[in-house]
Amino acid sequence: MEAGAFVVDTAAEVFEASDMIVKVKEPQPHEFSTVKENQVIFTFFHFAADPKLTNAFIDMGAIAVAFETVESRDGRLPILAPMSEITGRMSIQEGAKYLEAPQGGRGVPLGGLPGVASADVVIIGAGVVGSNAALIAAVMGATVHLLDIEVDQLRRAEQFLPANVFTHMSNPYNLQKLVPAADVLVGAVLVPGSKAPILVSSEMIRTMKRGSVIVDTAVGQGGCVETMKVTTYSVPTYVVDDVVHCGIANLPGAVPRTATMALSNATYPYVFALTNDGWETACQRDEGLARGLNIIHGMVTHRGVAVAADVPFHPLPFATQHD
Repeated sequence: MEAGAFVVDTAAEVFEASDMIVKVKEPQPHEFSTVKENQVIFTFFHFAADPKLTNAFIDMGAIAVAFETVESRDGRLPILAPMSEITGRMSIQEGAKYLEAPQGGRGVPLGGLPGVASADVVIIGAGVVGSNAALIAAVMGATVHLLDIEVDQLRRAEQFLPANVFTHMSNPYNLQKLVPAADVLVGAVLVPGSKAPILVSSEMIRTMKRGSVIVDTAVGQGGCVETMKVTTYSVPTYVVDDVVHCGIANLPGAVPRTATMALSNATYPYVFALTNDGWETACQRDEGLARGLNIIHGMVTHRGVAVAADVPFHPLPFATQHD
């Protein structure tokens, strides 16, 4: 109160009283009617994986600034990064847990034992999620195979990851060789603002070991595993072809204290700019923030979102353009 804030009883009152809403998850269907025209919504949207949300937001006439497509000056994703770090680390915790026999897994620990081989962990994607997953899996003693389509990503990973992490170019040959050997397979593929490509087909799933585990962290963007669907912490897994599938879309939700502090640190500078300068001026001044603009007054201004939803793409009304 002393700082100028006031407390209301319902979320609807918050939406009604606010020019900008900052939240973590995209507006849910029951919130659609509370979003006002011209209101700025600053959150994780992941529009490319949800055309229904895209079309609903087009009809709202509000301004959607997506955490996941805001960029820093060096082209990184500063708001997505801390959540990706948590997600990568949590993916291995989840994979190790569901690899246990009572959870339906093969019944092996990641680190093995003297005279007993360690588990094989295959990670597709060597970005922030994948490299953090590789680090935790390696520290736990697994034999880790890390794949990426960019050799520079693999080179950076090799500079700081332990010696039990082996890097591979991500191509059909290596995927077909490594996926069947995986005890835990982690999907860590990200194409900012766009749907994740399907890299692991249902045919490849059928080659995997009985009781092996897949954790697809890309599921919020459609997933990179053909047989994967979104799950929750209430019902975290299901089985396809004797392979345990974990598609929890919000892995950081299990560690809300850490996630909240990390996300607040990352978003504060942008919230400050948006509230003090207004969204248009702030985005004109900061090209990286402008890349967070996904929908403006019913116009889709991010090409990846437009392609995924099959709607017209509208370049931004000022200099910065989305690819």
